[in-house]
Amino acid sequence: MEGPARLADVVAAAERLYPPELAESWDAVGLVCGDPDAQVGRILFAVDPVAAVADEALVWGADLIITHHPLFLRAVHGVPATTPKGRLVHRLITGGVALFTAHTNADRAAPGVNDALAAALGLEDTRPLVPADGGDPALGLGRVGRLPRPEPLAAFAHRVAGALPVTAAGIRAMGDPHAVVETVAVCGGAGDSLLGAVRAAGADVYVTADLRHHPSSEAGEAGGPALVDVSHWAGEWPWLGSAAALLTVELSAAGSTVETRVSTTPTDPWTLHQPAQVPGSDEGAHAER
Repeated sequence: MEGPARLADVVAAAERLYPPELAESWDAVGLVCGDPDAQVGRILFAVDPVAAVADEALVWGADLIITHHPLFLRAVHGVPATTPKGRLVHRLITGGVALFTAHTNADRAAPGVNDALAAALGLEDTRPLVPADGGDPALGLGRVGRLPRPEPLAAFAHRVAGALPVTAAGIRAMGDPHAVVETVAVCGGAGDSLLGAVRAAGADVYVTADLRHHPSSEAGEAGGPALVDVSHWAGEWPWLGSAAALLTVELSAAGSTVETRVSTTPTDPWTLHQPAQVPGSDEGAHAER
């Protein structure tokens, strides 16, 4: 008969799915706060460990929040409630809510963040864009796959916009709107450092976030690939549902049952978009929240 899970059991299951050794050396993954012997009945999945997510967890009665982004990436010497991150830790501990992070280990895992993004866009026959060391062909950063049928870049950009959560900034694309695309590379989060690998993979278009001016301009001058720039938060959000389902199965196999919820709280930092205006236009700014 299934029963509640201990936090230690949930952590062990999550680390089987997203092994800590896959994380970058600079990363901070794993259990941030919480008693390993505490019982976990409800788990909230979110991209960012921010105050709005803590509010959602406390109102719902979550025992654990699993986030993609770490709360602490740099060393700290205290967590006083006089700082935003300190206040968050105090609220979680006082409310009996643990916090666990799977970041670049979830990026490299299979299935992980990039598999979820590729699936959301309908890609088939995916493979890692940058394979991980160790010989496992499924592990690595980014994914490359193909669309079921080729389509113009403009139609593909529409596909991306429809597949991801709405944000104030939406998405933007670089390239000929009529150019036909079939091979697609994706990388959840900031991915312009992988542009060389994207070109080597022969991708027609690359979907990622936080694209900078100069690398994007150079990609255009080099003849491609076309680029689709999405919100960092939105590009990683599809992973949450995948992670929740996988962890539920993993815990059930071990004799534990949990209730999961994917946060729909938008934690993208951009809240306002002012589109370019025709001279003389008096259109106001458009807010998405």
